[in-house]
Amino acid sequence: MGEPVPTPASDTTMHTPSPQELQRIALLLEAESSQLKKFLDLLEREETVLISGDMDGMLLVTKEKNDRYRQLQHLHDDRSMLVARFGHGNGDAAIRRLCAKLPKALARWDEILSLAGRAKEHNHVNGQLIAKHMQHNQAALSVLLTAADHPQLYDAGGYSRPSGGGRMLGSA
Repeated sequence: MGEPVPTPASDTTMHTPSPQELQRIALLLEAESSQLKKFLDLLEREETVLISGDMDGMLLVTKEKNDRYRQLQHLHDDRSMLVARFGHGNGDAAIRRLCAKLPKALARWDEILSLAGRAKEHNHVNGQLIAKHMQHNQAALSVLLTAADHPQLYDAGGYSRPSGGGRMLGSA
């Protein structure tokens, strides 16, 4: 690890990362970008499945999405801990300071920010589609529950007749 550098605004010490540590940050950014692209593809598939109403497909996409999200979270956590170790914090400004001399890493970081924004938008749209499905299912369930309280009866000719007014089965 490099030599400690006093920070101008606090008593904490920032450490200059070694070339190997900077390479590790660059590799984490590359992996995170790749995983975010795959996650975005899953969100787009999820939207298609939600629009089509394919609930079996939805189960598969949801499992993949959860797995991909865990992978992304792991990469994010690794990157955040590594960046924070140098006393820069772990946000946008910290990444930009640490990767100032690594144009490919900075480009990857910009890509991550863009992909994350797109993923947020897709996730919002998918949430709205899920809410609509839930409303539809709730309405259908309400109809079924109401029908269960007042079952339609049919005569031998297949015509419906009002329920009630007759004897209960098993009564005299």
